[in-house]
Amino acid sequence: MADRTTLLRVPPEDPNKSPIENVLDVTELAVLGPNIFTNTRPPWHPPGARGIYGGAVIAMSLSSASLTVPDDFLVHSCHCYFLLAGSGDLPILFHVEKVRDGRSFATRTVQARQRGKCIFTVTASFAKRGSGGKVENQVRHAQPMPVDSSTGKKLEPPPDDFDSEPEFAATGPFQNFRIDITNRDSPHAHEKKTRQWVRARGKISEAGGRRAHLNALAYISDSYFIGTISRIHRLWRFPFPVSDMDKLSPETREHVKALNDWEGLGDVRSFEDRPEIGMMVSLDHTIYFHEPEKVKADEWMFTEMESPWAGDGRGVVYQKIFSRDGTLIATCIQEGVVRLKDKSEESKL
Repeated sequence: MADRTTLLRVPPEDPNKSPIENVLDVTELAVLGPNIFTNTRPPWHPPGARGIYGGAVIAMSLSSASLTVPDDFLVHSCHCYFLLAGSGDLPILFHVEKVRDGRSFATRTVQARQRGKCIFTVTASFAKRGSGGKVENQVRHAQPMPVDSSTGKKLEPPPDDFDSEPEFAATGPFQNFRIDITNRDSPHAHEKKTRQWVRARGKISEAGGRRAHLNALAYISDSYFIGTISRIHRLWRFPFPVSDMDKLSPETREHVKALNDWEGLGDVRSFEDRPEIGMMVSLDHTIYFHEPEKVKADEWMFTEMESPWAGDGRGVVYQKIFSRDGTLIATCIQEGVVRLKDKSEESKL
């Protein structure tokens, strides 16, 4: 198993499913026991990352849990903890525990394990469709989607046929549009917000149904999340000082400049006197699915992220996700380790 990324032979991709459905496909392992699943295909490993993409473990755990509840129950919240970096070279086993099955709500916990060690855990709650009662008998409100900070007008998504991503952003089963940072000149990091349009590539299949859209949203929600701290504080995150830019190959130099610009950070040279990141990794991740029936992850969704607090080597980020028509469909919260390089220690080497 040590040299395999899946426990079972990898099947060919299903051409009737979108790339994100194929990536998140899980297989039940009844031979090992009840409610045990494994990744059907290798999870995506972002270039340069320590381990597999965290959103993949979130979404596959959610997918596994969803397969143990009735079809008319949809997830409304999940609370996750990242415990160890997941290896892209090993299969993952998802152990689902049926905590409770009620008339309106069902609760599941999932442990994702590699080599017997728990690398991730989540508690997910599912609500029965229609259990909230008639709309006219509900208490309802929702924050509207933000407007363009420069014009005050409605924000418009990228065109449906958008395919102009730079090469480094064109990997993986979902698309990102360039990040915009509001209040970028504010001296207060908590006043800044990052904004971006995202969507799953291709078209999610009818067979995948509503749950495939929810799994895809969970997958996408981890993109650029804790990195918001580095953007609003303008922290240098590349493994070399800015002063060494001229020593890089022309190709590498252009790649760094393009990546910095894609993330809304502007000129690389403006980072010459900025602190450098020593470590940044997610600790926990919460998603509240407000309108599960309205999630269309293969259409453009608008995300806005901000941080109310950072300190003691950690940072917290809030994320709101809106559908293309402006409906608030999810709110996410993430805390992560954010440590700066100790230059005083470097000077002693």
